[in-house]
Amino acid sequence: MGNQLYDVIGVGVGPYNLGLAALIDQTDEVKAAFFEKTPEFIWHPGMLIEKMDLQVPFLADLTTFADPKSPYTFMNYLHEHNRMFPFFFHRHFEVPRQEFNHYLQWVAEQLEDLHFGHTVIDVIDKKTADTPHYEVIVKETATGEKKYYKAKHVVLGTGNEPIVLNGMDGLPNEDIMHSSRYLFQKDHLLKSKHVTVIGSGQSALEVFLDLLEEQERKDMKLTLLTRTGGLFQLDKAKFAQEAFTPQYVDYFHSLDFEQRKQTLDTLKPLRNGIDPQTLERLYTKLYHRTAGMKDSRVLIQPMTEVQNIEAVEEGYQLHCKQWQEDVEYTYDTEKVVFATGYKPHIPEWFMDRYKDKVEWEDELMFKVTRDYQLVFEDERDHHIFTLTNLVHSHGAGATNLGLSVHRNVHIINTIAGKEVYKNQEDTTFQQFSMKEFGGSQ
Repeated sequence: MGNQLYDVIGVGVGPYNLGLAALIDQTDEVKAAFFEKTPEFIWHPGMLIEKMDLQVPFLADLTTFADPKSPYTFMNYLHEHNRMFPFFFHRHFEVPRQEFNHYLQWVAEQLEDLHFGHTVIDVIDKKTADTPHYEVIVKETATGEKKYYKAKHVVLGTGNEPIVLNGMDGLPNEDIMHSSRYLFQKDHLLKSKHVTVIGSGQSALEVFLDLLEEQERKDMKLTLLTRTGGLFQLDKAKFAQEAFTPQYVDYFHSLDFEQRKQTLDTLKPLRNGIDPQTLERLYTKLYHRTAGMKDSRVLIQPMTEVQNIEAVEEGYQLHCKQWQEDVEYTYDTEKVVFATGYKPHIPEWFMDRYKDKVEWEDELMFKVTRDYQLVFEDERDHHIFTLTNLVHSHGAGATNLGLSVHRNVHIINTIAGKEVYKNQEDTTFQQFSMKEFGGSQ
């Protein structure tokens, strides 16, 4: 506070900015502060379902890809918590979600630059003659007190917000909910005779599988409605996974906007697929459930788009369309979980102050440099970096935990003006650009 000028201030503390803070903590090159409105760190609390693992290996922690010797690696977390031998004998690369959340909390508790219970309410561009910077106004939740900070750069780590069906907001939270609130409302769901899950991704299947486990002791019907053509698994082939490497991000970012949009369509199996183990668990559960010709009391209906929802006497009526057959129908249920994904959260203050000052690739997607800076209409050396709304500019890996470390390396090195952390190169066996191949146009 006061006249101190930070090199960077982070807005929001999710896994991405937490990883940035962990790397900055181990260098004297960058002075930083991070502000988060929630009172403590917790990662997707409504989806910390038991028995569910991350979809990426444990090496995709906060720091390993940048600094394997960091005290904030997942391996050091295991060592400090006497979990090395159990993890070794467990022989799984993937980490339980609950354990990964505990690891993130363990790191957050050790970092002095994190300030929870503080909401950034404005960021003002100060184009002073001597040191252009941003004035960051922060409101303390407990007291309502406003505090003022100065930073050369700002990093937006404002995360995502749930995508919900139009008209869903006015319906009771215990009946109609987004999957992000699943565990908070699970007890209410289990009192129902019929629960419908809507979605086709990993979250939808995790919720559905968890409810299926509970169904054994409940008189409950379960329905899964998916807009996709089926329940398709995540592409875990090794060469396909090279789309999550720095080298591929270099290539993807070099394409023009239309080429990038077309490329994202080809990467859907890497972005939207379901973990094969989750699908195997679901199929095995259903197979055993129907042994001896028993009724599973389960309906899985793909190719179905839910267009509307309305309250009726016995619960809710979903207005659906089987898009391939072009058939519209209604479907009755008592409670609904929408596992319909997320969209980038862009703060109101940003839109008020900077919407007309930065360049946009379309009305929702701002233009971003390879080093994750927003592109302003004017030339400047004080930047706003972004960790969100990046899929269109940096590809499928924009939401990948492992690549988030690589992203933070870019940001730290750019702010410091030198290579603080090594930028990984030659990371694939494939070549993507004709420039790498040596071709000419």
